[in-house]
Amino acid sequence: MEAVTTVMQVALIQIDDYGPWTVTPEPRRETDLQSLQASLFADFAEFVGAYDGYAFYGRFDNMYAVVNEIDPTAFERFQRRVRNSYPVTVSVGVGRASTPVEALDVASERLQAAGSAQDGDRREVLAVGSDEPVETGSVTVGHFDVVDVTGSLTDQRNAVDVTLAIRRATLELVTYLRHEYDSIAHFVGGDNIIAVCPDIGPGAFDDAIEHVNAETGIELQVGVGRGPTAHVAGDEAKAALEQCRATGARIRGVDKLPADD
Repeated sequence: MEAVTTVMQVALIQIDDYGPWTVTPEPRRETDLQSLQASLFADFAEFVGAYDGYAFYGRFDNMYAVVNEIDPTAFERFQRRVRNSYPVTVSVGVGRASTPVEALDVASERLQAAGSAQDGDRREVLAVGSDEPVETGSVTVGHFDVVDVTGSLTDQRNAVDVTLAIRRATLELVTYLRHEYDSIAHFVGGDNIIAVCPDIGPGAFDDAIEHVNAETGIELQVGVGRGPTAHVAGDEAKAALEQCRATGARIRGVDKLPADD
């Protein structure tokens, strides 16, 4: 019997030859480019959501998703949808590894091996690697937000300063989780940050909150969820975050996590 490896699966989407396209035959209006990127991300999020995946917009011309329950060849359908609906095409790299960052590294390397993002000859690559048997494991999601963001920021400062404060907190959190725990975290709107993590214990979330507060003065709270897909784990995390808001607790939902070392 072949060995089965338990992993996390991440997909990276790149618009093909996007830089040159934006200035050919002449520079295109920035608002038109923003509209295309936003529409493309909406279609991507809808596509992976049908498979209980979580999509993150990255830099918009590069997007990624945690997609444990999707057969990588299904991305051919997404590529066809883009080709039929947009003036651009996309290439897809899929990586599998024990942590989200490692899986994204593999996906990135596979796309890079297929050609540059601005290579005019690279079109609709689907780089998924070998076909060895894979069993995806549980996903841990942390859903963070700012404690009493309305009272502490929104109703106290102007909108630009509020945005800057939340971005500083986001950058500290995303950087900390990436370097300390090989996690992928992303701002998802308002004051919300979602992190997809490997098998880490409750102390990791506590440490992350303390780090952000020490560096920025912003106090975060987090709901944690765990499940077979990002969607299931994310729903649990959102419910746990609501418990934080209702009770004043800073962390909820960590009872399913492995014990700290």
